[in-house]
Parts: sequence; structure tokens; C-alpha cells
Amino acid sequence: MLRGHVLVVDDETSILNTLKKALSLEGYQVDLAGGIAVAEERLGKQSYDVVLLDVALPDGDGLDLLARLRGAGNETAVLMMSGHATIDAAVRATKLGALDFLEKPLSTDRLLVMLENALRLLHAEAEARELHAEAGHFDELVGDSRVMRDLRERVLRAARSSASVLIHGERGTGKELVARAIHRASPRAKAILERLNCAAVPAELIESELFGHEAGAFTGATKQRRGKFERASGGTLFLDEVGDMPLAMQAKLLRVLQEQEIERVGGSSTFKIDVRVVAATNKDLTEACAKGAFRADLYDRLNVVPLELPPLRARREDIPRLAEHFLLSARKANARPGMKLTPSAISALTRHPFPGNVRELRNLMERLVILNPDDAVTGEDIERSVGMGGAPQSAGLYQPGVPFRVLSEQAERTIVEEALAHHGGQMAATARALGLERSHLYKKARALGLRGDKEDENDA
Repeated sequence: MLRGHVLVVDDETSILNTLKKALSLEGYQVDLAGGIAVAEERLGKQSYDVVLLDVALPDGDGLDLLARLRGAGNETAVLMMSGHATIDAAVRATKLGALDFLEKPLSTDRLLVMLENALRLLHAEAEARELHAEAGHFDELVGDSRVMRDLRERVLRAARSSASVLIHGERGTGKELVARAIHRASPRAKAILERLNCAAVPAELIESELFGHEAGAFTGATKQRRGKFERASGGTLFLDEVGDMPLAMQAKLLRVLQEQEIERVGGSSTFKIDVRVVAATNKDLTEACAKGAFRADLYDRLNVVPLELPPLRARREDIPRLAEHFLLSARKANARPGMKLTPSAISALTRHPFPGNVRELRNLMERLVILNPDDAVTGEDIERSVGMGGAPQSAGLYQPGVPFRVLSEQAERTIVEEALAHHGGQMAATARALGLERSHLYKKARALGLRGDKEDENDA
């Protein structure tokens, strides 16, 4: 398993060779530089996790190089080394941003501990940046409905395993939230959670995003770059909108999942990785497989633990608590501490169909806090603000120009879909609630392209 990329800068050949051998045996990729000029050249072409930097070098001072790196915005972790360490040098190194100061002769055991600590810090900082970028998003699975209680239990069980997870749900149901919850509750929680939206990356760049590339691999690749899989090694990789991944890339992803090793674009070496993959989609991948738009073998590899997220219309009893949760966040962010929802506002919210699901509700609360002039939010305020968001205010079944047969199928699908979500995907319980024979519900669900709980279905 590739643990990290380290640059060792020292003018003693014996030290360079010894460190390269010791660190390589521990799974690190190691590059060497015998002086300042070579080090700057390498740092200009490649990215490193950690730099081991000697203070006294033939062509300059290592501390001056550290100062130039920080001045240029390079935040690579730096461990300083010296055979003639002084308190002043150590203090200056710390002020310039060095993580630690090692005295020669080096203790390999101490060095390995410091490298491990440096990587942990890098992961923690990356996670903090991700969380900061997600400020304003909900950070827990909110809701007391039966479907949400069942979902939390399934998420916890999924988190304890190392198997791939495939999350399916409509837009705005919180698929990324569930992926983050799985990671944080897993044994990999101390490592990083990397994310890639497969629909947002151009087809010609997605391979580089996932696997990284070497300098010169293609036009514009001026320096080596590590990909999502490499950065997530030891942690979790969340592949959002995986149903939009190009077919050619699906074959390469399948190979990586099977072999747990990657090769950078333009490279010739393979690296072992240890990554847990959580994928998400709002598409019906079984239908996509049947049409040849998604590889069936990749679907099987990803769908080891399936999680179905219920739409908000299937758990309306959670809307009041969710609304208060989002209102509280929006109040804090916009200095509106006195704002509150009246009973008529709650009633209007529970009547709204929320085609955009939880995301639409969160945006609605933020819009109210920003634009509503009064602190007491009424039902009329809700209806007016919903209109501003461009969402329909009712879930009317009639659509001009659509044949009755199609409208009937749509209504039937909605009823069965919501009933299944309410009963946690259990076919038997859903059939009893709808007053249908279980076999009839199976046929109906298959005809509509819906699926319930696998174990339940096998027991039928």
C-alpha cells in the first residue's frame, strides 16, 4: 500500500540511500535530492506529502528554502534535519512552519512516527477544509420517522463492514450526507474521505482525477498529480452520480476495485491501495445495465450493500423537525435569532410536495431567513417563498397533453414507491398495508421498475 510521497533533501549519499531503503520498505514512495537546486526543481514538478530537509546544504540553507516554499503558498509538510542543531535554528524552523526538527544521527523509529503523525495531520486538515466548505449543510441524519430510524440502523451496519456501498435516491435526499456518516462511523474514520462527482468531471479528465497522472502525460500536465484513489488510501472514496461515469472508465474502475491497485496516467508503475468505495446515483442502474449504459459487473461490485434513501414526501412527519433544524442554522448564519415558524407555516410545509426533497427544504429555510421581513413565518410566507424558488405548490396528478394511461401509471408508481419507502422496502409489510396479495405486489413492482428488500423477496 502506498502510504505517501516523500522527498529527502540531504548532501550525504549514505543518508539518502539509507532513508530511501528504510522508507520504501514501509510503503513510502521516496525521491532524493542532494541540494537546494535539485529539491526546488523536484518541488516545482511534483507534489509531495512530506519533505525531509537538511539545514546545511552545499548550495544553500534549508531554512531559506522552507521560507521560500511558505512564501509561495506551498503547504507541504516539512521535517527539518540537522547534525548541528541549535535552539535558534529549531525556533526559526517552527516559526516558518516546519512540523518538527530531527537531530542527526537519525533514529529510524522516531522518523517513522513523525512521518505517520505528519500524514495524520494532513488528513485532518483536508477533512477540516472539506467540512468548512460544506458549512450550512446538515450534518446528521435528522428525522424520527420509521424509515429514517431504519436507515440509520442500516447505515451503522454498513459502516462497520469494509464492503462497497451503493446509495440510491432522488436528487436532494442526502446521498452525500449518508456517505459521510458511513465514513465517520467506520474503522476508517481517522483517514480521509475523498469525493468525486462523476457527472461534473469531463470524460477526458476523469481518469486523471481518479488515478492521478505523471508530468507530461498529456497537454497541460506540467507536474505529477496524485489522484483521488491515491489520496484516499486507508480511507473512503465517495463516487457521486456514478451512473454518469463513461463506459470506458467503468471498465478501469472495475479493475481497480478487483485488484486494489492503480497506475497513474502516463506512468508505468502500479501502486497498491486500500480504499473503501461508497457510490451514489439517482438513476436506475438495473435499467441502465439492461440498456448497456452501465456495466453489470461493476454494478454487482458496487452494490454489495445497497441503501435506498426515501424521498421527503414519504416521511412528511419529519418535515417540522427538519425545518426547525435548517431554520436554526440559517438564523445563526444570518443574525436572525428571533425568527420562528408559526403553526400555519408548519402546516404549509407538510402540504408541499418537495420535489427537491431535503435540499429544497434547506434552501427554503435559508431563503425565508434572508428575505422574509417579519420574524414570525406564516403559511402565506411559505407559499410565497416556495413560488420564488420556482417549485410547484401542489402535486397535481393531471398534466395537460399526457394520456390517461401514462398518468395512471405515474400515480400507481408513486403510491407503490411511497408505500415501500414507508415500510423500509419490505414487500410483505407493504402488501399487507395496501391490501394486496404479495405475489401481485411483486409483479406490480417489477413492472414499474421498483425493488424492495432482497431477503424479503427471496422468502416470498
